[in-house]
Amino acid sequence: MEYINDLKWTKGMKVKDLVANYQNLGYQSIELKKASDVIVKMKKDSAKVFLTFTSNMVTSGLRGFFAQLIRLKMADIIVTTVGGIEEDVMKASGERFQVGRFDSDDVELHEKGINRVGNILIKNESYMRFEDMVLEILNNLYSKQKRWAVSDMLKEIGLTLSDENSILYQASRNDVPIFCPAITDGAFGFHLYLFQQKHPDFIVDVVKDFGNILLSTSQDEKKGVIALGGSISKHHAILSTLLNGGANYAVYMTTAHKTSGSMSGATTEEAKSWGKVQHESDIATVIGDVSITFPIAMIAALEELSEEGLL
Repeated sequence: MEYINDLKWTKGMKVKDLVANYQNLGYQSIELKKASDVIVKMKKDSAKVFLTFTSNMVTSGLRGFFAQLIRLKMADIIVTTVGGIEEDVMKASGERFQVGRFDSDDVELHEKGINRVGNILIKNESYMRFEDMVLEILNNLYSKQKRWAVSDMLKEIGLTLSDENSILYQASRNDVPIFCPAITDGAFGFHLYLFQQKHPDFIVDVVKDFGNILLSTSQDEKKGVIALGGSISKHHAILSTLLNGGANYAVYMTTAHKTSGSMSGATTEEAKSWGKVQHESDIATVIGDVSITFPIAMIAALEELSEEGLL
C-alpha cells in the first residue's frame, strides 16, 4: 500500500528528483510522475513515438523544446495543426511574440493591429511578413513538382530554413515526418487556395498523406503516443495506432475534461475501448496546462535517460 509523503526541497535537487517525489504527493502530481515514467519506458523499449501538439503550443516557448526533442530522437512522428507550421516558420525568420495579459483590452489591441493568444501577443505585421514569404515558398515548391503530399511539402520547406530551434528544420534533417491533416485551416491554407487559382495543376494531396501516416508504423512495431492537447492532431496519431494494433504506451496532457465527450478530453483509459491503446499498455493522463506539465515530465525523463547513457 502506498502512502502520501510530505514534499521536501533538498539543495541541488534535479527535476527528476522533484518528479520522483510526485508519486506520493497526491492529485495530478501522481499522474505526472506516471507520465514521465511512461516516456522513459517508450524510449527504452525503442517504441515509435508519435508526438502531437496544437498550434498554441508553438505560439509559446515550447516550440524550441519540441525542436530539441526531435534532435534528441525522442519523437519519430510529429502531428500538428497548421498554425504551428505557420508560427514555426515565422519564428525561424526572426519574428518574436510578446508577453501580454489574459485580461487585456481586446478592442484596443485590435485597433493597434495586435492579436492575442491567451497572454501572448502577435502583431499583424508578423502575419503580413509571413504571407510575403509564402508566395516564394509556393513558387519554389511548384518549380520542383506539381503535386505534394503534405508531409513531403513540409519537409521541403524545413530544408530551406536555417534556424536550429525550428521544428521543421530539425524534422527535415532527422527524417521525422510532420503530418498536418488540416493544412488549410489558417493563413497558409488561404494562400494555397489563392496559388491554386493561378496554378490549377498545383495539388496538395491530403488524402495521400493520410495513407502516409497510416503506413508510418506497423502491427509489429512498439508504438507510443504523447498527445499534448487534443483536436485533429491527437486523433490522427491514435487512429494510426488503432489501425496498427494499438499503442503500447500513451501519455495524454490536456486542460479538457473527460465529461465533455470530446477528443481533447478523452483519456488514455477511454482509448482502450476503441483499441487505440492496448489493454495492457502503460498509460497516463495529466490534466493541466501543458506549458507547465510537459516540460517537467519530459525533463525528468531526459535526466533519467541521460544518466543511463540512453541519450
